[in-house]
Amino acid sequence: MSPLPVVSGALLQCAMGTTPTPMTVLPIARVMVEGRPVARVTDNVPGLNIVPFGLCSSPANPAVAAATVAALGVLTPMPCWPVPAGPWISPVTRTVAGSIPLLAAGSTCLCAYGGVITVQLPGALRSQAT
Repeated sequence: MSPLPVVSGALLQCAMGTTPTPMTVLPIARVMVEGRPVARVTDNVPGLNIVPFGLCSSPANPAVAAATVAALGVLTPMPCWPVPAGPWISPVTRTVAGSIPLLAAGSTCLCAYGGVITVQLPGALRSQAT
């Protein structure tokens, strides 16, 4: 059985964040599963597809680094603003919409601040596109 597709509303989590958040997918590709748009590897726009994960605890984040220095070296998480360092990495590369690979359960995206964003729940209950 192939991995489940990632659809709008899928639950994402960053390893450096404190809160999982839902993914937003615009219906640009016009591929739907269970009435929701399916995500593609290019759906990594911060603030649109990937929203903040609560607080960030990555020392590579300039806001966290500054707050940690101000707290005399005590790691001080600050509000998250994800900075994807490239497209999603998807386990299904041959399933495409508009020549762009789709996302499936198990997909990851790297944040420029050292976090790894993963799909916790893909949002779809079955694997067939309509």
